[in-house]
Amino acid sequence: MKMQCCAMSNALSLTAYDLWKEYNRVPVVQGVSFALHPGEIVGLLGPNGAGKTTTVGMLFGTVIPTRGFVQLGPWQIPAQAAQARAQMGIVTQDDFTVFKNLTHFAHHYRITGTAAKQRAGELLDLVNLSDRATAQVDELSGGMKRRLVLARALLNRPQVIFLDEPTTGLDPDARQDFWRLVLHLKAQGCGILLTTHYMDEAQRLCDRLLLLQQGQVIDEGTPDDLILRVMGREIAEVEGVPEEVIKSLGEKAGVWSRSFGNGYLVALPDDDPETLRSQLEAHHPRRLLRRQANLEDVFLRLTGSLLE
Repeated sequence: MKMQCCAMSNALSLTAYDLWKEYNRVPVVQGVSFALHPGEIVGLLGPNGAGKTTTVGMLFGTVIPTRGFVQLGPWQIPAQAAQARAQMGIVTQDDFTVFKNLTHFAHHYRITGTAAKQRAGELLDLVNLSDRATAQVDELSGGMKRRLVLARALLNRPQVIFLDEPTTGLDPDARQDFWRLVLHLKAQGCGILLTTHYMDEAQRLCDRLLLLQQGQVIDEGTPDDLILRVMGREIAEVEGVPEEVIKSLGEKAGVWSRSFGNGYLVALPDDDPETLRSQLEAHHPRRLLRRQANLEDVFLRLTGSLLE
């Protein structure tokens, strides 16, 4: 597919400067700063209530920050949000009921007549919905609806796209289809901000990640960098060994451990993982699994809980 979906000329970076948002003097976002460059996917990860949606709202100009601002090319947000939004697209997980058809929404971008019909046809082809062009929206599957929402976000050939939990509730095949579309947009030079609760999605798509907790960025980096720096290479999942034994062995090895489900997670030292694994095995665990560390382990260590 060679069709241009994003504006390629004069590509713009989106930069957030010290964003704060308070409601009734209670901060929900605190000092968030980062840049999103053309052709890059940045992920915002955090539990419910971490401030992800509020942050996206401030970036898009629909939420007024208590302090700080956003810059997209020559436009400052929120002061010039309307001009900036002409270069943006947004996909949310509950944005379906307003759709009648792409031609109708093209009018919001002053795309009318033959141009609107041509653009709608291009986008339906891009998201593989050409054969459903005459179907009612409520006849589409969840995955098809999500692709239709993405098509709407691309009507104005945006330079920056916000994907707010875009694959929530989709089956694995529909998620894979959506991922391919996102990577296609990245290859065309779009800057993409993604919020997701799926760690495999974050690791597969994102060039960089920002981890949020209570409105603050608590760590950031590439997925591989975060895993290696925070957790190391390998984790042991252990069941049937007393907690005091786990803690003692972990402390002696100088590694992180914590209870998890019916057992424990123990980081294995990068320089000598086999010694600690053998020590755990010597206590005859009911279950002992040695595996690669992942983003869920990182999130659990940094926040004390998993994404829900």
